[in-house]
Amino acid sequence: MLAPEDLYEVTDEPSPGSVLVHALTGFVDAGAASQLVATHLLGRLESRVIARFDVDLMHDYRGRRPPMTFTGDRFEDVDLPELVLHELRDEADTPFLLLAGAEPDLHWQRFAAAIHQLTQRAEVRLAVSLQGIPWAAPHTRPAALTAHASDRALITGRPRWFDAVVVPGHAGAFVELALAKAGLPSMGFSVHVPHYLGATAFPPSAVALLEALSQATGLQLDGAIAELANTGVAVLAQVDEQVAASAETREAVSALEHQYDAVAAGRGLTGPSLVSPHLPEDEVADGDELAAQLEAFLRAQEGPPQGQDGSAAGS
Repeated sequence: MLAPEDLYEVTDEPSPGSVLVHALTGFVDAGAASQLVATHLLGRLESRVIARFDVDLMHDYRGRRPPMTFTGDRFEDVDLPELVLHELRDEADTPFLLLAGAEPDLHWQRFAAAIHQLTQRAEVRLAVSLQGIPWAAPHTRPAALTAHASDRALITGRPRWFDAVVVPGHAGAFVELALAKAGLPSMGFSVHVPHYLGATAFPPSAVALLEALSQATGLQLDGAIAELANTGVAVLAQVDEQVAASAETREAVSALEHQYDAVAAGRGLTGPSLVSPHLPEDEVADGDELAAQLEAFLRAQEGPPQGQDGSAAGS
């Protein structure tokens, strides 16, 4: 492995003993949940840059092409990806680290080793990953979370939604795994984003992540949570309006509500089936079919629900 420290440049010394939050965008960011968290915290809290990563070494520009602005007869601008480690201060002036930006396409093991170096430099005591995952859940119900940790004691009281499953890897999960193997307590939260809203910015999912982060770490984020929740109310109202305009869409959401409520009523923390009771097969909503129907309908309206900055962000 090439030297991990060549992937980044330290621009300032971090405060010791803090928490590391990593919220990377890319493969896993349904509802732009992690992007909204990072953007909101950086826009609201005091921050400074601790380290910058050399994205050119890790980003596949042909796989994820940066948008460029063309003004009729010339190119004027390009929105290049960034990957930056910030130090923020919560509402009680407690410092914590936030790694935000595009997940790397290349050098994952080297990248994880670089993150470990930076956590040692900052004497980080806990690492927390945040992401949004598409889920067969209705927008009319509270956002649920899948919690994961190197030690079950870190997420005591949070349900397990399913047993062992193989999923495509993503950089945030890889860093969580690598830091845990290196001996740093690591955990994360994956918010269940209604998958018919997965391609738009959905603030309620980001609110659920911030609430879980605050509960798990003791970081004081009440003001940030309340502000983002207010944005979420407006988005939910827009979604409700669009869903109400179609009987077919209302029926599809109702089926998801029925499924969600049955699962929530029987969810437990132990036992072989942790999302029971199972519904009869003919009552289970087809997730892919519903997602396609609802997304097509919502996109056919005047525009998708707007994000925090007034634009519809992709996942």
